[in-house]
Amino acid sequence: MSVENLKEGNTARNFFLVLFFVAGFTFIFTVLGASATWLGKYLLAKQTLLRIGGGIIIIILGIHLTGLLKITRLYREKRLRIGKTGKGYFSAFLIGMAFAAGWTPCVGPVLASILIVASSRETVIQGVLLLIFYSLGIGIPFIITTIAITKMLSVFSRIKRYYHTIEVITGLLLIVIGLLLILNRFNFLF
Repeated sequence: MSVENLKEGNTARNFFLVLFFVAGFTFIFTVLGASATWLGKYLLAKQTLLRIGGGIIIIILGIHLTGLLKITRLYREKRLRIGKTGKGYFSAFLIGMAFAAGWTPCVGPVLASILIVASSRETVIQGVLLLIFYSLGIGIPFIITTIAITKMLSVFSRIKRYYHTIEVITGLLLIVIGLLLILNRFNFLF
């Protein structure tokens, strides 16, 4: 739906459509988290190597987000052009799933970091919970925006000038998480 459609549409229907959209990408991210945790159990024999390797990857992704190192592959984009699509709840769920699969350039460094952490969790539930909270972090702004679309458009335009600062702060947090993994101090956060 376009922004104009959201402004003019039925608020309750839009709210449920966005909930199904969020459920779609939450489903994909949660399956990734469960898979990472399940696979991580089988890789316990290589736990130290994976922890250090994962920490190094997270640090590199953090440096990328700060802008000190630009990994051009992370900026590539593939688009799937779809003709007329349905406007129902199931379509919103499917579009949410496609969103999760196709939004990797934007969320890749943070998602990869969370998947690395999820793979080291003791139970699949812990990995799933990490990805559910991650999805909520992405989904709640969509839900709030749908409820207050006109007010949120002006807020987003004001926040836009801070995107680089937000990326740098996120990158620094990833670097700290990577260092905690390498030093085997990640459980310190919990």
